[in-house]
Amino acid sequence: MNILGIIPARFASTRFPGKPLVLLGDRTIIQRVYEAAHKATQWVYVATDDTRIFDEVKRFGGNVIMTSTSHTSGTDRCAEALDIIEKETSLRFDVVINIQGDEPFIQPEQIIQLAALFNDPASQITTLVKKISAHEDIFDPNKPKVVLDKNDFALIFSRSPIPYIRGLAKEDWPGDFNFYKHIGIYGYRTEVLREITKLTPSESELAESLEQLRWLSNGYRIKTATTMHESIGIDTPEDLERAIGML
Repeated sequence: MNILGIIPARFASTRFPGKPLVLLGDRTIIQRVYEAAHKATQWVYVATDDTRIFDEVKRFGGNVIMTSTSHTSGTDRCAEALDIIEKETSLRFDVVINIQGDEPFIQPEQIIQLAALFNDPASQITTLVKKISAHEDIFDPNKPKVVLDKNDFALIFSRSPIPYIRGLAKEDWPGDFNFYKHIGIYGYRTEVLREITKLTPSESELAESLEQLRWLSNGYRIKTATTMHESIGIDTPEDLERAIGML
């Protein structure tokens, strides 16, 4: 199985412009993400719409391509990047792993976990989940939750606490049910990636601002694996300060 890792990275950010180029210790954030991804798969590319990011990846010896400035999601950028990379390399990939460009602590084994899920022929899209241990995370709308079926396929994602546990005080919910939060890294079969970028947004996606609801609404199956690693994104300068303290 040929696995292609793509790291969508853009310079523009409302809360933290230019964050892929910010130094975290002795390396930029984008270099840290790239190096972690390259430990998991031979083929890794950064897909960007900014020449500054392009030049930085070239500086540290990484693979990088320029993509359109019009994309509204990393998924859309990955689809364009896939076409460009396959044309440039004359290779055909079976799976694309969409790796967040602002998560410098991504673990190679998380990427390997996602790729391994495609050994199940029913897996069309894959993602990671983590058991919620902190009570407040259940009720945090910035940490989407997911409910799984008995085979670890996602049934639903929501920013609301799901499921609602009837007849039990909310402070007792964590002890009564295994709640999971979504970790935002995806894998797609290449033909599925091309299909889902042609779909129109669903009502549930627009309500929750969660693109994976569009895929579920159209009948695609999302297989999950449970990770023990926390998702640590750099969205603000304050996040960067916390990340520096973790080095």
